[in-house]
Amino acid sequence: MRDLFAAMGRQAETHGRAVAFDDGQESLTFGELAARVGGLARELEPLPRVVGLMGRNGVAWVVAQLAAWFAGKTVVPMPLFFSRDQLRHVLEDASVSHLICTGDAAARARELGVPVTSPSNAPAAGVGPAREGAGQIVYTSGSTGRPKGVRHVSGQLAWSAATLARASGAASDDVHLSVMPLPLLLETISTVMVPILAGARVHLDAGTADAVGQGGGSGLAEAFERVRPTTTVLVPKMLADWVSDLAAAAGRAPEGLRFVAVGGAPVPPSLAMHAWRIGIPVYEGYGLSECASVVAVNRPGQRKPGTVGKPLPGLVIRIDNGEILVEGPSVMDGYVHGTRPDGAWRTGDLGAFDRDGYLAVHGRIDNRLVTSFGRNISPEWIESMLMGDPRIGQCLVTGAKRPRLCALLFPSAEGEKWFARAKPQEIDALIARCCRGLPAYAVPRLHHVVPAGELRRLGLLTGNGRIRRAAAVSRYAAVLERLYAPLSHPVDSEARP
Repeated sequence: MRDLFAAMGRQAETHGRAVAFDDGQESLTFGELAARVGGLARELEPLPRVVGLMGRNGVAWVVAQLAAWFAGKTVVPMPLFFSRDQLRHVLEDASVSHLICTGDAAARARELGVPVTSPSNAPAAGVGPAREGAGQIVYTSGSTGRPKGVRHVSGQLAWSAATLARASGAASDDVHLSVMPLPLLLETISTVMVPILAGARVHLDAGTADAVGQGGGSGLAEAFERVRPTTTVLVPKMLADWVSDLAAAAGRAPEGLRFVAVGGAPVPPSLAMHAWRIGIPVYEGYGLSECASVVAVNRPGQRKPGTVGKPLPGLVIRIDNGEILVEGPSVMDGYVHGTRPDGAWRTGDLGAFDRDGYLAVHGRIDNRLVTSFGRNISPEWIESMLMGDPRIGQCLVTGAKRPRLCALLFPSAEGEKWFARAKPQEIDALIARCCRGLPAYAVPRLHHVVPAGELRRLGLLTGNGRIRRAAAVSRYAAVLERLYAPLSHPVDSEARP
């Protein structure tokens, strides 16, 4: 983190009165940021080497994250959207014996039975050198099973932040809007680290981040109009909601917006195209926590629709039997209690390069469906096409060992009324239109419409808005059995190879 804190010191010296971070309640200049980070780092020095960090998005969270790193700590973010059982698992798995809590998170943290420090705001008159050993252990809620701790303790985050700053063209006149929960690794890198390197200003929208953590996140149009940022990071569901809000009002994104990174799940090409038409400059990317969040990204002057861009400079990516392998300085130090990866990291994702070196990602190997006719299908491929229609907010395609595919459809706010009155054959026609151009065997022939809001209510969404695939299939198993019952002796010429 040496370069990060050197940049923070330079920003404090050269334009210390410029605002670095604000959250609508509190604002810090670069000069105040350096003093607050230095003061809190002194308070945190006696704490254990590994500490947890819990709190809402805000200036206090940013200061605590930076101060813990400055004090040489390995930080374990504790997402507020995790359940109590998940939080206790993280504490035990990562051997976290002390929590740093900002805002009103201390009450919840004390329920976990470990000591809590609530940071003061005392600045330091002089800030010494940062201690060595800073790092991060990241737990994601994941789509199945208990989350694994991903260890980044040997410079991966600093390398990723510097590389992303160059790739995105980050500059001191940028205004970054943060609308994702800060415990997500990409949000930490893009909201805390990149702006400090560039000397940019950050606005943290805690309300939107809270909603995203719980599977919501509407109202983006208002936030962007109010802040008028130049950069942000979104997941596809948030982009779809924003596009829908603007379309309903016949509006456009605010002028000056230059770089909207979108990742975490496939971006439907039709959604990206619509976004560009109304002034949202979408740059699709791909990454995973095990590789410091970003592996490839489209960037200004180098964007190809339908791809996730070219690899970040310094990474070596190759395809082995369809699987994406990554080697380079962003690869993790291993899982908690695991060993450091030896050689290239096997991502478990399917992908391919085109002749110009742009990467296309086709889905997870684990998600691949094999139908009863022997067809191998990546469901994400079909889901991205279905979600290209604004009426479909989320969807899940299933059909392993079945003669036909089935789509579980979750209407968007815009689509609720249409689905409520649509006849089954009209929904079939919508699916067919969305999947135009796909081979017949890849078009879902069965469907089930799930009431709006049910995914969130049943806890079937991850922290970045993806459907927990295995849990959702299990939850709707009875529905799927009813749909497939008439096909117990199928004769389906359209689905045959």
